[in-house]
Amino acid sequence: MSERYLSVVQVAELMGTTERFPRRLVSERRITFVKFGRHVRIPESAVATYIREHTIEPARPRRRMRRAA
Repeated sequence: MSERYLSVVQVAELMGTTERFPRRLVSERRITFVKFGRHVRIPESAVATYIREHTIEPARPRRRMRRAA
């Protein structure tokens, strides 16, 4: 079992957000999580997957079309 399980506080620090954001992801079931008793833990791989799936690549600049004179 080499998977690392992170607390909500650790996930918030990793993502650069407040604790409220990962808690909302868990409550809306938008991220994989595990409950150990009353403790919620999020696998590190689930955080990486969430970030990868929600990463938006920059758009290429559009080429301007020249009008014929």
